[in-house]
Amino acid sequence: MASSSLPFSSLKLQFPSQKSRTQPSHRRQLFFRPISSSLSEKPSIKPTPTSPAITKLPIREIPGDYGLPFVGPLKDRLDYFYDQGREEFFKSRIQKYRSTVFRVNMPPGPFLSSNPRVVALLDGKSFPVLFDTDKVEKRDIFTGTYMPSIELTGGYRVLSYLDPSEPMHAKLKNLMFYLLKSRRDMILPEFSSTYGELFENLEKDLASKGKVSFTEANDQAAFNFLARAFFGSNPLETKLGSDGPKLVSKWVLFQLGPLLKLGLPKLVEETLIHTFPLPANLVKKDYQKLYDFFYQSSTSVLDEAENMGISREEACHNLVFAICFNSFGGMKLFFSNLIKWIGRSGVKLHTQLAEEIRSAVKSSNGNITMSAMEQMPLMKSVVYESLRIEPPVPLQFGKAKRDLVIESHDAAFNVREGEMLFGFQPSATRDPRIFDRADEFLPERFVGEDNEKLLKHVLWSNGPETETPSVSNKQCAGKDFVVLAARLLVTELFIRYDSFEIEVGASPLGVSVTLTSLKRASF
Repeated sequence: MASSSLPFSSLKLQFPSQKSRTQPSHRRQLFFRPISSSLSEKPSIKPTPTSPAITKLPIREIPGDYGLPFVGPLKDRLDYFYDQGREEFFKSRIQKYRSTVFRVNMPPGPFLSSNPRVVALLDGKSFPVLFDTDKVEKRDIFTGTYMPSIELTGGYRVLSYLDPSEPMHAKLKNLMFYLLKSRRDMILPEFSSTYGELFENLEKDLASKGKVSFTEANDQAAFNFLARAFFGSNPLETKLGSDGPKLVSKWVLFQLGPLLKLGLPKLVEETLIHTFPLPANLVKKDYQKLYDFFYQSSTSVLDEAENMGISREEACHNLVFAICFNSFGGMKLFFSNLIKWIGRSGVKLHTQLAEEIRSAVKSSNGNITMSAMEQMPLMKSVVYESLRIEPPVPLQFGKAKRDLVIESHDAAFNVREGEMLFGFQPSATRDPRIFDRADEFLPERFVGEDNEKLLKHVLWSNGPETETPSVSNKQCAGKDFVVLAARLLVTELFIRYDSFEIEVGASPLGVSVTLTSLKRASF
């Protein structure tokens, strides 16, 4: 991918630490192993699967084209957001080219990205090459064919934008592993406390109003939980108060706006967020409030960062991004999706989950523990099936480090060094050549030893579910944490309720879930 210059206004924030910072790069580009609840203690370094250099499949020219300069990318952007929609955008081209590998332009295109051209990999066999850091580069491509201004992260390229070959990548990822390990004993009690409060409030509001937004309530609970679990700080007792989720959402909009559809009139939306960058100055004060809260709350982590050779300032900007963008963003999207899929499955599944969860917790002296959750195969399968059918991060990118041969199920394709590879993750995790009834939510899909083998095709974490995050790969450092938090949500829910009903609406980020009934536990 070619670099693109984003003309953001200068944003100089006044942070507590005034130490000089490493000059950041100005290059612009855009939670088989048995199912386990445990956090990764010692991330092992494992090679990711690689594509063969020699193939027995027929070599095929990559179909598709990019169209005329400016015109082609603009047409593809309008198709992607408005005329077709994202899923139809990909499905129609698979049908047109009779191939799950093809060339296409990815938004945002003009004028935010100087090179929107990608090779799309839309099946479960070709997609995993995007995880192989021996073959693809991950530098500055976290958000794809454009990169938001680094002024939105205090002037630093944070961990998500670093390639494993860069020296700071290992230091910063080890800092995240340290944070997870040092606070692991606080996750269960803080989740139970925070989400216990959430359910109490939801019940009260439901009784008085007849319906209540789970999505909005979860935003506040997720932010509070993360701050309490990882830093021992309750935002509601600080200057930040209850503003955290609102500030994060605004800050994230300034980064992901070019990839979102907000529901505004097409001309307004195209002009406002898809063509030109939002000025970073407009979110300066909001980000400052978040930074101040994390700087004041994370003294011990920042001390450890200095021991690792990371400045307190750079470490804090990375903590803000890891907690607010990665963790909070993941819980915001995935928890609503999880409740949606379970809610739509109906009373039969609810009853099965309630029986399994309550029996396991009863056998654990009434406590929700790691070992108790290991005795809940259906609950664990439901979490993984939700991650499979609707991955919280659907887009993946990587730039070819050298000439490659990439295989789909039916053919092989030559990719040139420097070409941008793109994968729409739901196309890979719903591959009918891998999963039966791939487009259906099947709660028991991963129950049983044979079915657990399919977990290698669950790819939500920027790597297979059977792999482990390490400093040498780009797999989510908090992969096990995310899975654990989701299991805790389902467990806490069905300890309290026999069943629930929902309404689902659209949202720029995922879905909006409204609870219309909660049936208290009767057994």
